[in-house]
Amino acid sequence: MVLLIEICLVSCAHKSGHNQRNRNHTRSEVTYDNSRSDKRRSSDRTERKIGEHTKVTMKKESGVYLVPITVNGLNLDFIFDTGASSISLSAAEATVMARQGMITEEDVVGQAEFTDATGSISVGTVILLRTVQIGDIVLHNVEASIVDNIQAPLLLGQTALAKFGKVTIDYNNNTIEFN
Repeated sequence: MVLLIEICLVSCAHKSGHNQRNRNHTRSEVTYDNSRSDKRRSSDRTERKIGEHTKVTMKKESGVYLVPITVNGLNLDFIFDTGASSISLSAAEATVMARQGMITEEDVVGQAEFTDATGSISVGTVILLRTVQIGDIVLHNVEASIVDNIQAPLLLGQTALAKFGKVTIDYNNNTIEFN
């Protein structure tokens, strides 16, 4: 566990920044359709029951939408970020999860290079989250990155979002539906 915390704190980074485009939409509903974007989709969907969908209420804070998610048993609020390549955790959350046994050394995949919102490239730690629960849907073995900044935002990125065929946001009702 000490090794995991050291990896998290010393060499982590991620693709960051929230999606500014969606914040200024004049329409009240936006739909992202991932069903045709990747040939791996059929194998990704085997991690949950096909046809399953869920709708959750988002919270709007400081111009971003937060989605409640349970990661390896820990309840957290993530920024919905279609521009982030993966789910992103800060070193603070990773440390808490490691201390509670929610992340172990076996969950560490390795390191990878990530480009952040400023264009800087950093080496970061890649882990597998055993469970990511969004509403009633549970995804298994979802890749995530750990950021070396304890104040970094939690981002719900493509490693989770791409496992759904369609994501619909209703800005009028502050809900998001995953199909």
